[in-house]
Amino acid sequence: MQFAAVARLIARETQRFGLLAPSFRSPPRVIGVNRTVRRREGGGVVAVALRDRPFVAILGDMIEGVVVVNQLNAPDSDHVRTALWSILSIHGYVATQEVDVNVPVVQPRVA
Repeated sequence: MQFAAVARLIARETQRFGLLAPSFRSPPRVIGVNRTVRRREGGGVVAVALRDRPFVAILGDMIEGVVVVNQLNAPDSDHVRTALWSILSIHGYVATQEVDVNVPVVQPRVA
């Protein structure tokens, strides 16, 4: 299952950064939410809803859980988010697309 593999990857990389790696589980115990975070000494638990959600949204919740468990603020939170997204991309969990900066952007007209 991709969720378990991503959870292991994020935990390993989070520890490599010198941060607390949360445990990941699914689903959250609170009905009607996509993510819950419980902080504990030595880490925490990030529970993520998987059903009927895009995988990239699940990944975002997992990354945000790392930020919350470690109580990170900018700019550290931005660095960790960027690094984790990059790692997920390198491992093929996130599709990346080259952006052509020479293509003109057309603003839609709104009446």
